[in-house]
Amino acid sequence: MTRCNGAKRWLVAAALGISVSCSLAADLPDPFGFSAYPPDPVKFAVSIEGGRIEVVRNWLDKGLDPEFEADRVGTGLMLAAWEGNVPMMELFVSRGADVNRMNARQEQALMFAAWKGRLEAVRWLLDRGARVNQEGSEWSALHYAAFAGHKEVARLLVERGADLNARSPNLSTPLMMAAREGKEDAANMLLGLGADTTLVNDRGDDALAFAMRYGHARIAKAVASPERFSEAVRQPPGSFGPRTRSDPIPEKIETLEREMRAADAEGRLTDDLLQSYFLEIQVLEEQQRATLPPAPKALEIRAKRGEPGKEKATLIYDDSRAQEISPPKVSPPKSPARGAPAARELPPIP
Repeated sequence: MTRCNGAKRWLVAAALGISVSCSLAADLPDPFGFSAYPPDPVKFAVSIEGGRIEVVRNWLDKGLDPEFEADRVGTGLMLAAWEGNVPMMELFVSRGADVNRMNARQEQALMFAAWKGRLEAVRWLLDRGARVNQEGSEWSALHYAAFAGHKEVARLLVERGADLNARSPNLSTPLMMAAREGKEDAANMLLGLGADTTLVNDRGDDALAFAMRYGHARIAKAVASPERFSEAVRQPPGSFGPRTRSDPIPEKIETLEREMRAADAEGRLTDDLLQSYFLEIQVLEEQQRATLPPAPKALEIRAKRGEPGKEKATLIYDDSRAQEISPPKVSPPKSPARGAPAARELPPIP
């Protein structure tokens, strides 16, 4: 928290996205019109992102709809949940914001908090009645937590009743999302709680298909029987479909975007700031090209007739690198777990 003594210090705090402890509307000059009522959606979003709770309180005191929507994400509560700002969330809910309100993409505040791994914000919303499951086939907070690899958030959601096998609009499950993104800890946690590995989405993909497509061999072994895994590693490269990349935005670029949004809202967006942003984007693209795993040139299988489970599979790359994938020992198949376990069977949150 930064105390502000005059406009200059407030401007520095605003540019850096630091919350200020004084009432901007009452105590400070307002050169950029942030206390103007009603706010435009951009300044509304920038104020929430910057933690300017007194600015937001001033708007609400003047009669701003607590469900007013920013230019991104959705309502103020949703954006505060994305930021993990519990005091800001408390402010909106105290003025009548609905914790279960959906945006145009059928997302609620709980989903945004789960996506960003805001454990305390997730807990706060659940304690105030946020729905942990959606009706029908819709994305859920558990999908978002699994996709982003936030194991403890996912565990809390399941403990509070989230459906382990919830289906998205394309019938994908949280386990499939963890397998796709290579979130091994989250995948193992979901498996340990009884996630169903046999389910398929509307394209016929199961968790094994996602893990194999994106090269996550350990998750593939975890979600498949030894026999299925042995069969999967024998398939030619590309058999499980093409990859599409989904990298999170690096923190440095996210910070620059935040500064650009604030600068644009305040009418002080400069060419230097734009240039810094585009240079960082260029560096990111170059790093992605350098780190993207190349497609293997061939898959070499070594096996002995009549000895299933002892196969050795090696991926061969153009640069002479090789990656060996060994299937686990064959054991009697277990019946797959079906349905979410009862709440009493869930482990406590550490």
